[in-house]
Amino acid sequence: MVFGITDKRPRSVVGSHAFEQPERTRRRLIDKLKISVDFQLFDYDGKRVLVFDVARRPLGLPIQINGIAWWYEGDSLIPMPEEIRRRIYEETGFDFSSSICNSATVDDLDIEAIESFRAKWEEKSGNKRVHNLSVNQLLHDCEALTDEGITYAALILFGKKEALGKYLPQSEIVFEYRSSNASGPANQRGEYRIGFFSCYNRLWELVNLRNDTQHYQEGFFIFDIPTFNESVVREAILNAVSHRNYQLAGSVFIRQYPDKLRVESPGGFPNGISIDNILDRQVPRNRRIAEILSLCGLVERSGQGMNIMFETSIKEAKSLPDFSGTDDSFVCLTLNGLVLDKKMLSLINKIGNERLGFLTTADFLAIDALYHDKTMNDSLRQRLKYLADIGIVEHIGRNKYVLARSLYNAAGKPGVHTRIVGLDRETNKELLLKHIRENSPEGTSFMELQQVLPGQNRSQIQVLLRSLRKEGRIHCRGRTNGARWFIGPDPNCDC
Repeated sequence: MVFGITDKRPRSVVGSHAFEQPERTRRRLIDKLKISVDFQLFDYDGKRVLVFDVARRPLGLPIQINGIAWWYEGDSLIPMPEEIRRRIYEETGFDFSSSICNSATVDDLDIEAIESFRAKWEEKSGNKRVHNLSVNQLLHDCEALTDEGITYAALILFGKKEALGKYLPQSEIVFEYRSSNASGPANQRGEYRIGFFSCYNRLWELVNLRNDTQHYQEGFFIFDIPTFNESVVREAILNAVSHRNYQLAGSVFIRQYPDKLRVESPGGFPNGISIDNILDRQVPRNRRIAEILSLCGLVERSGQGMNIMFETSIKEAKSLPDFSGTDDSFVCLTLNGLVLDKKMLSLINKIGNERLGFLTTADFLAIDALYHDKTMNDSLRQRLKYLADIGIVEHIGRNKYVLARSLYNAAGKPGVHTRIVGLDRETNKELLLKHIRENSPEGTSFMELQQVLPGQNRSQIQVLLRSLRKEGRIHCRGRTNGARWFIGPDPNCDC
């Protein structure tokens, strides 16, 4: 959506004052639509042009607001017709979780698990009607139950132990605590072949039993960082339940160690998903399960669980989620709990909660890459201009950025900023000086100097030359393309 350009052809730039705080608008759209939204601001002859880039809906899932997928009928907004929704669901092929378990009945479902879901759905939606629905109507409304019968999603989320043992024994979560990486029996083990709503709180309680606290002090204030962040652990488990392949044998395993948590789920990544695009692409393997979890707020934003894991890991100065060991048969996710660099926490604290709330996952990854001197791909580099606009990074040369000096000061590393900014400039000056000296007394053309610093544009090289000339280390004779540079000062310089 473009603001500031005329609708009719030939189009012209007229400027726009719409959405004076586009970052806040972007965040609200994400919270409402549950999909990725970005924006770009352009200045054309002093006229403001604002462009919102809205990602297409996830493959196989309609966009919902407060649990309802909307559809235009003429000028009216109505709930999406069922045939349209089914057509969308069919985009990613067969959804096992929405298929019917012919022999199962409502009696195979645990009423306490259903009531736990009801309470969360009512709280999330604010719809008091949910409280008074019969069990059958509640299950119909969330599509766990259809006119054809009980879905496998209903069994996976609400099933009794006996029913799952009979109809879907692989729907099981195994928890293990191991005090070391040594092989052998686990120190503690629990097997949960029951509906997810009957055990999801218990799984977090088991992890939290041995959840050490790491202390970080800034001035007079002491902050506590848990080894295992609750939101990250819950998202990892939700992803395993939502995306595992229930047609394969094998259980979901949660293996906890003193400083890491490993979650393994059968089936590999869904088609179209890889480690490289896991933060950008959404392809639910079990759409019905994902929708039910979204209704009650356990999945806050469809497909955004992985983003939450990455963002939180950076905020807590921990290693990024690790998918080493993932193959076509299993997804292996390792969450490392140790704080790697407490000074990074001071840097994050300096950015402040207000600015952090406006950052995308790509922004967090770009900050992490700059701080740890990692290589950035194109999508991360595209975020640097915005980060510079809000004062988190500084532009120090052609396509070159560095974290703001204030952030390095907060992290106790002001010298790093000086080294990155100062050494880069001084090194380039020394390279120019060396080449001019070696070509004395013939002099050096500007074209040769461009060959010395191919990464710098004409203006940047001219700035360096002016600095060297001001210092009296070089001088110029001639003008324009015929000018040549020489070592030493020249009071009669004519260029």
